[in-house]
Amino acid sequence: MIQRLVVTALQLAELSVSSVVHMMYGLYIFSSAVAGDLTQTLSESIFKSETTGEVKRSTTQVNDLPPIVLVHGIFGFGKGRLGGLSYFAGAEKKDERVLVPDLGSLTSVHDRARELFYYLKGGRVDYGEDHSKACGHSQFGRFYEKGEYQEWDEDHPIHFVGHSAGAQVVRVLQQMLADKMFDGYENTNENWVLSLTSLSGALNGTTRTYLDGISPEDGKSLKLISLLQICKLGVVMYDWLDIPWLKSYYNFGFDHFNMSWKKTGLRGLVDCLLGNAGPFASSGDWILPDLSIQGSMKLNANLKTFPNTFYFSYATKRTRKPLGMMTVPSGVMGIHPLLFIRVLQMSQWRFPRDIPLPYKGYRDEDWQDNDGALNTISMTHPRIPVEHSNLIVQSDSDCLPLQPGIWYYKIVEADHILFIVNRERAGVEFDLIYDSIFERCRKHVFRKSPQTLPNEAQQQLGGDQED
Repeated sequence: MIQRLVVTALQLAELSVSSVVHMMYGLYIFSSAVAGDLTQTLSESIFKSETTGEVKRSTTQVNDLPPIVLVHGIFGFGKGRLGGLSYFAGAEKKDERVLVPDLGSLTSVHDRARELFYYLKGGRVDYGEDHSKACGHSQFGRFYEKGEYQEWDEDHPIHFVGHSAGAQVVRVLQQMLADKMFDGYENTNENWVLSLTSLSGALNGTTRTYLDGISPEDGKSLKLISLLQICKLGVVMYDWLDIPWLKSYYNFGFDHFNMSWKKTGLRGLVDCLLGNAGPFASSGDWILPDLSIQGSMKLNANLKTFPNTFYFSYATKRTRKPLGMMTVPSGVMGIHPLLFIRVLQMSQWRFPRDIPLPYKGYRDEDWQDNDGALNTISMTHPRIPVEHSNLIVQSDSDCLPLQPGIWYYKIVEADHILFIVNRERAGVEFDLIYDSIFERCRKHVFRKSPQTLPNEAQQQLGGDQED
């Protein structure tokens, strides 16, 4: 009895610490964005920018390049949210043709894939009739008057870079394109995706979902006392209160569940909090169930690695195994305070032995290396329930020329958020990672002929004139 009370007390203490740390970090991000916007507005009002003789770039040349689309992960945001704050810490400025869509930060992989399609092609988001009925939300969502890349098709494919859950979103989208699942678009196929780069990508799920509150029994339902229950409470209240200016600044993406007090009233709030309605109901149509090992296996069972698409993955880890013994965090200073506790917990995770293992051949030791949010084994390449063709690389030059249909992957010493939000924290590693990604997209990944970048075309033109 005493032992049980001690364990419960420790669990509550850990929950309290985790809750405070996550809320403080969220407030820090939000306040940083507000402060940045105020500073920019004040600066613009004081110092009127003067137009100078800028060198104009050829819009035609830039538009001829396949876009590089950066897809954010869980709790993420795209261009236009949180003011001038960049989820990818300004990496989008490294290339002339980059798009940063704003997708639901907590919506399911399926719903985010649908949103991504219409963000690019334009039109009203259609989540699919059968899916919408099964999950209890509206079939249609946000309307994009003009798609960001309306010409998108097999002859005008796209490079995608997905961070965390964003990588799995792109994989689901590519499968939807192959299966022609968008009404009114009968010509879609998998070749609309030229390349997919997974940066700390959630390709096979994570044991962190169980630590945060997803039940390991089914990989879907929520434990009664957990961090995710607190998250659920905050998200439901946020959407129910439906404060327009606040939601325009940051949105969890659940508008199609119609949780606003204007539509559901007080009874609707109670139903959502009890799990009788909304995204946290039994359908589990939100991102965390998709990130459990069981949820990822269910998704992966229907996802292919296609022969004409190039795949590359950066798998991150912040653990080590001194003397080949117990897995532990690789230091204190190199791990963000938001993630340190989880790095330690995930390195010691053991799947409960009184319930079936998530898949045949599962071993706890395989899942101990992690980056504080995802297990390193999950990030290398799709491997459960079926392992896809893959090749580990030490240097980018080792795998040139690149072959499509193979997951090239590299292990990087970093925690899960080193390459997002705060550029200064990553230092030179930030530029090394993103420069290699953008250079690969522009110089080593193509189906027909190498691309000519706008600045290269300008140099060639200048050389021809000199001759």
